[in-house]
Amino acid sequence: MKSLDKAIWTVDNSDLLMRYGEGSIIYPTASEVFNAEFNNKLLIQGHPVVSRPSVGIKDLVVSRFPLDLSIKIDNDPVGRLSCTVFGQRGEIEVEILNALSRKVDHIIFKNEWFPFAKGAIEEIRKILSSCNVNQQGPISLKQYLFFIRHEGNLIRIDDRTKRAAGADQFKSHHFTGHIPGFNGTLYPYQVNGYSWLRAIAKEDLGCILADEMGLGKTIQIIGLISNEIEEKRIPSLVICPATLLENWRREIKRFSPATKTMVHQGINRTAFVSDFEGIDVIIASYDTIVRDMPLFENVKWNIVIIDEAQAIKNPDAKRTRCVKDVPRRVAIAVTGTPVENRLTDLWSIMDFVLPQFLGTRTEFERNISDTQKGAIEIEPIVSPVLLRRKVSDVAKDLPERIDIPQPLPMDGLSIGQYEKIRLETISEYGNAGALVALNNLRMYCTHPYLFAKEEESPDVKSLKYRRVLEILEEIFANSEKALIFTSFTGMTDIFLEDLPQRFVGVHVDWIDGRVGIPDRQSKIDTFSRYRGPAVIILNPRAAGTGLNITAANHVIHYNPEWNPAIEDQASARAYRRGQERPVTVHKMFYANTVEEIIFERLKRKRDLAGAAVVGTTGSEEDLKDILKALQTTPHGEN
Repeated sequence: MKSLDKAIWTVDNSDLLMRYGEGSIIYPTASEVFNAEFNNKLLIQGHPVVSRPSVGIKDLVVSRFPLDLSIKIDNDPVGRLSCTVFGQRGEIEVEILNALSRKVDHIIFKNEWFPFAKGAIEEIRKILSSCNVNQQGPISLKQYLFFIRHEGNLIRIDDRTKRAAGADQFKSHHFTGHIPGFNGTLYPYQVNGYSWLRAIAKEDLGCILADEMGLGKTIQIIGLISNEIEEKRIPSLVICPATLLENWRREIKRFSPATKTMVHQGINRTAFVSDFEGIDVIIASYDTIVRDMPLFENVKWNIVIIDEAQAIKNPDAKRTRCVKDVPRRVAIAVTGTPVENRLTDLWSIMDFVLPQFLGTRTEFERNISDTQKGAIEIEPIVSPVLLRRKVSDVAKDLPERIDIPQPLPMDGLSIGQYEKIRLETISEYGNAGALVALNNLRMYCTHPYLFAKEEESPDVKSLKYRRVLEILEEIFANSEKALIFTSFTGMTDIFLEDLPQRFVGVHVDWIDGRVGIPDRQSKIDTFSRYRGPAVIILNPRAAGTGLNITAANHVIHYNPEWNPAIEDQASARAYRRGQERPVTVHKMFYANTVEEIIFERLKRKRDLAGAAVVGTTGSEEDLKDILKALQTTPHGEN
């Protein structure tokens, strides 16, 4: 029997191999190399070996201890996400360049041979394969998300990116300065947010845009919508509370005028998918989605955006189940409060944007405690797909005052009642009683209960009141303070009766003509000292001048004032010297009603030079405004 050729040790780059005969190669395992060196077993894969490895290779040191393998995720020099396989032992760190294709489970680094733990290289290959990674180097955002969710026995995912998928990765140098079809200017942090949203959408992923109130979440989404329309004509869907339908329609029209929108609401809404053809964005309320689910589940939507996404925080609610069943390529949740009461709120929203990313609800609640410790554990997992900027984070980019018009649609019953009051008042008084008619309509827009008090909760009969509650919820969730201005004493009483019951632990107070002048400052002092969320309801004439209320950084004008000077002086209670934070001013009005005419008048008057003090002076222009208000009907543009 012919004797086998003896094998000799050789090094090929960083690999320790064996050669025999006419250049044939043996790829020894780490276990075989170890046994040859330390147990003098010099027969490997049936071939005798000339010597131990350290004798066959000059100056080679053979380590008894394996390298711990890990997959490192980092940003490459040009900012892209990248993955690399590393081996580590103490201060030694070795890059494993050919982890997917290498034929041995060991490596030589600086003349020292290191084994890998048994099964480690196989697990590395399994992980890379499951993340659809064919080679080390640049990876996509989707691949990154697979990596950070990996839970292996031998291999650690070493994420060195620090919010690798966050907006900071998409600095303004990634932005060309032009969004197709978009008519607006973005602040630098909004540019980063838009670029982040676009990167998410390009990879068919989902995300949560959770910027604080006043930072322009809607405009960032509209930028994405404009870009998507340029690239594909598949319709997208915006789902929001009924209070925001008109706001979304107007904001899209303002910032993306070429975008074709349809508000799917009311008794005249369509029942046919074909009616959506040629429309870029459909806007519908949560309640309408539930009612018309057979319609919406028969469209393969491009992007589905849910605004005030805390509306689906309850996983068991029918609304939540319906929203999650809407077919979509990309899902984006918009909310200033991703966690309101418990961490399951976040799980439910995440289950919409990336189903199963956090596992099933049972798995999540079993593994993540509803505590601060649980929040800390979940933060690095969700941070790549949750963008949260606070006003304080980007204050240098913001103006000192942020004005947010809040147009609201009237529902069918309210439209009917408004029209009845309008026509009856005109019939009774005619033009001679225009101011009486104007005031009656303003009262109804403020709240129907100013005409006839009912036992039902005030949010049932007033979309405007409902929207104010939504705004207050976010303000109070951040433990901040707000001023609400209304010129109607009856509305102040509604707030005072309802808010303390609805928001337990929130300080609620008021100032109007019924509060003596000597007592007003003490109320402000108590409001300012209160440690926690607080709101004070103010009459703009009684409390609109002289008082300094910089403890509040939110102002809500519940009904527009005929005189812009009164409204501006009221806003100045918070927006004044001593205010250290940007002030957000919300201006509520019903679309296509007397309130919108007043709102437009305020804007026009402010644009006039020297319009510091203007009011109802009886001029011809004032009369025209009043008559226009009386002729305006909520049956206007949809």
